[in-house]
Amino acid sequence: MCGVAGSYQQSDGKVVVNTMIDSLGHRGPDACGVLEIVDPATAVCLAHRRLSIIDLSQAADQPLVKDGLTLSYNGELYNYPALREELQRAGVRFTTSSDTEVVLEAWRAWGPACLERFRGMFAFAIHDARTGSLTLARDPLGIKPLYVYPRGDGVVFASELKAIVAALGPELRVDPTGMIASTLYYWLPPQHEAVLGVHKLPAGTWTEYRRDGSTAGGVYWDAVEVARRAAEGPAVDLGCVIAGSVAKHLVSDVPVASFLSGGLDSSIVTALAAHQDPSIEAYTIAFRGQDQKLEAMPDDAHYARKMAAYLGIKLHEIEIAPDIVDLLPRMVDILDEPIGDPAAINTLLMCDAARASGVKVLLSGMGADELFGGYRKHFANLLSARYRRVPRPLRTGVIAPLVERMPVVAGGRGIRTVRWAQRFLTFAELGEEEAFRRSYTLHSRDDLLGLLDPELAGSIDGVLDSHRAVYSDDAGLADHVNRMCLADSRMFLQGLNLAYTDRASMAASTEVRVPFVDPVVFEAAFSLSGKDKIHGRVQKAALKAAARAWVPDEIIDRPKASFGVPLRAWVTNDLGTLIDDLLVPGELVATGFLQPEPLSRLIADQRTGRRDNSKQIWQLLSLELWYRNARNAGVAAA
Repeated sequence: MCGVAGSYQQSDGKVVVNTMIDSLGHRGPDACGVLEIVDPATAVCLAHRRLSIIDLSQAADQPLVKDGLTLSYNGELYNYPALREELQRAGVRFTTSSDTEVVLEAWRAWGPACLERFRGMFAFAIHDARTGSLTLARDPLGIKPLYVYPRGDGVVFASELKAIVAALGPELRVDPTGMIASTLYYWLPPQHEAVLGVHKLPAGTWTEYRRDGSTAGGVYWDAVEVARRAAEGPAVDLGCVIAGSVAKHLVSDVPVASFLSGGLDSSIVTALAAHQDPSIEAYTIAFRGQDQKLEAMPDDAHYARKMAAYLGIKLHEIEIAPDIVDLLPRMVDILDEPIGDPAAINTLLMCDAARASGVKVLLSGMGADELFGGYRKHFANLLSARYRRVPRPLRTGVIAPLVERMPVVAGGRGIRTVRWAQRFLTFAELGEEEAFRRSYTLHSRDDLLGLLDPELAGSIDGVLDSHRAVYSDDAGLADHVNRMCLADSRMFLQGLNLAYTDRASMAASTEVRVPFVDPVVFEAAFSLSGKDKIHGRVQKAALKAAARAWVPDEIIDRPKASFGVPLRAWVTNDLGTLIDDLLVPGELVATGFLQPEPLSRLIADQRTGRRDNSKQIWQLLSLELWYRNARNAGVAAA
């Protein structure tokens, strides 16, 4: 895992690239390289920060130059041994044992067609001296980031947005549509930009930049098409596919550890990894008792201990009791985009602890909820159809008013059922796409129209239309559950979970691997029907059935617990002064983006316990800090 940066056809390319790569030191503390290639028709500069995982020798440092090709590559190719053998049989001679050289030689042998043969996570740039062209490519499911900024006759790119901002801030402008999307979702969907003109290379695609200023490109892996094909075919042996993916994700020349939350997904990954490597160690988190009480959180560490004991592996417990007032600004900077999900703090602190123990690589169970229908919103959206069979007078005249009046906190203890009921009623009466969006976003359309600058009404509708377009592009899937899972894999997984995992782990100079986020596992997931995923009241039913070969029933059948933090305790207690001093009189209010009266009502309802607005307030506070960072870097106002 590494950081890449580069420029193509830029007169100031070397200066720009050096600034960018300097800002990415956390992504690769083991080596740094910058290579400038200049001829009468071409100006290329490629840079690389290395976190050494496979082939630890200096020969595998990058940019890697070999016989006219130059590669700067971020990622891991899990099937590189098989590809290496195939290339060797074709006469290729290797000078390293790295997966990097396999990527380079595969490109030489097969061109862009090599991408569909790769099984891994990657984002890379490769320059061909023969043609003078530069090609950028990204993995199928968007695990590894690549930010691209077309500039003049060429392009500038980097693994993180902050690298481009550091080098070119005064040329850039904040995108107000991106800020709206962040306010709605609390993260940034792949189709939106935080900074105007700086886009993420879409997952499963490649783009070639040529000397004459033209471009070419293609889609080598399309989630919608793969889901459609899988749904039309036979169901796949899920247990075999998942076990195979975990085994491939263990390829490494340094020790590999695992996250173990005590939930189903991390327990599956850890159990399968321990079967391959009984010496593997695991990391989990625990919270202060008073925070758990206000949050009404289950004790996940209890189940993590049980799972570790069952496997006979060592478990490292990290208590989460941070100085959140100091940590929040750091987290906002790390997350790079305006992402307001505090779960990223868990990842950062666990990766920090693992790195302090000498661990560079961690496995995660991320992705299973999106692919197999594991989120509460999936079940809640199915439940809403049944709820609408209740007579309307009873729904609107009795149930809704009663739930609305209930407090979300009583006696210093959070009431989860009330929080969930209030949330459920915000979308239970809506149509499928709108209900799904409302079930996991922070605001309704009317909420946004009241909270934000009235002049942004058209942009608000554009953001909502964008969600509708993605959800409607559903591969003709016949069931509700799989339509939700497909939308999640294309938006929520990429825009939030993979994004914060990459930034938080790389801030600690560690690599997190995600065996469920794999093209073969993806195809297997969509070979299953929605009823295989949610059977009655049982979510992830097919995954649970497969897991009984590896995981105790007590873990499989326990209630669902999110990878959360004591957010309500932080917002209610720790962050009060920051909210009053930074957010309420902040730049978002001063510029008119936020309307002061609706903001004050959000905060007041949270503090009185009338409503749970902790996510909304955390997101707005994060957005305020992000906006200030961008402006301080010279980026123009929205």
